[in-house]
Amino acid sequence: MELIARHIRPEIETALEWSRVVMIHGARQTGKTTLARGIAEAQGGTYVSLDDDEQRESVMLDPVAFLSSQRYPLALDEVQLGGNRVIVAVKRLVDEDQTPGRFILTGSTNFLTLPGISESLAGRVRIFRLWPLSEAELAGVAPTEIDNWFEGDPRPAPASDLSREDYFARACRGGYPEVVGLDPKQRQRWFDDYVETVVQRDILALADIRKAASLPRLLRWAAAFTGSEINQTDAAKELEVSRPVIASYLEWLQTVFLLHELPAWSRNLSSRTTSRPKVHLSDAGLAASLLGVEPGALASPTAPASGPLLETFVVDEVARQLAASPRKRVLYHWRNHQDRNYRGREIDLIIEAPNGDVVAVEVKATSSPARQHTDHLRWLRDKLDAVSPGSFRAGMLLHTGPLTLSLGDRLHLRPINCLWSKPPS
Repeated sequence: MELIARHIRPEIETALEWSRVVMIHGARQTGKTTLARGIAEAQGGTYVSLDDDEQRESVMLDPVAFLSSQRYPLALDEVQLGGNRVIVAVKRLVDEDQTPGRFILTGSTNFLTLPGISESLAGRVRIFRLWPLSEAELAGVAPTEIDNWFEGDPRPAPASDLSREDYFARACRGGYPEVVGLDPKQRQRWFDDYVETVVQRDILALADIRKAASLPRLLRWAAAFTGSEINQTDAAKELEVSRPVIASYLEWLQTVFLLHELPAWSRNLSSRTTSRPKVHLSDAGLAASLLGVEPGALASPTAPASGPLLETFVVDEVARQLAASPRKRVLYHWRNHQDRNYRGREIDLIIEAPNGDVVAVEVKATSSPARQHTDHLRWLRDKLDAVSPGSFRAGMLLHTGPLTLSLGDRLHLRPINCLWSKPPS
């Protein structure tokens, strides 16, 4: 496969100009090694992999001596395999010499949640998450549309010939670099091997997992509920394990970046807004593989998995683009179960800027969106206008059809591919 430029690379290179350590963490097979090695070697540095038994043994004999003998920046791959001993050595070296850009660390587990690593690099490290490839990266397009939303100026989408099935084909393919060029059967085998590797190698190596067989079952269960609020009690009954075990295993699946949560958003619009997060698989292709669904079946209007899977596809695309952006924006969802005045209202995605500005996004699998599909966006706009004038920047209804339409007063209909389309000339 041709090497695809990663949008996050300029941000990492900039961070190396002022931070002593840069950490790139993310799921296995997202391209961390290629990215870190490319940056280090382009700057005259070196690359060492702790995933390689011989190199790991050399490092572990005397971490300080080994690491201090390398050319910098030093890309140290899969650093979690060196444990606390390697992190302490890195900390010592960057405290002795505070020159920026000394280390590029990578890890396939969340660096901030590893219980075996007690030393913190706080104040010394800039942390980046590398996701699978975004559609914008695959298209070679700069991801600017979300910025346009916050500016209150969503651009008209160029003419699109993507069908509903085309969108599901992209969702089922996912963004892992290794699977982009594979046919469906090869892709299914790759995902099967991938899940087994992550569970057996990464999680079991780091955690005290006594019912390992439950982990793939829980991941498959989570795939069936992607885009939903996980009911851990129901999961415990279904998998025949205790609720604390489910909670612990869900945390480990997040630690290895197979799942991610959208916290519930609130600005006191209702005193009974739900506080439970939504859970999404971190790649729609992985979710589709675990569910055994294909684009043709998902394109059917009656396919039950089509809505949640498409929502995950869009949420993941937005998350990937924001992870590569210099602008800090946080993702949430909003849903209300209890207040009888607002029961049933929900927003798939709330994007919030540090100053409190928000963009609300609804995702519909329909190719024929209608005005009533924006009812919840309109409600949120009116509520925010009353309590925080000017903070509602745009309400976006993303769909699988070709229609581009602005409904007035910051509400817009756009095809999903507006997220990665080139601006119309």
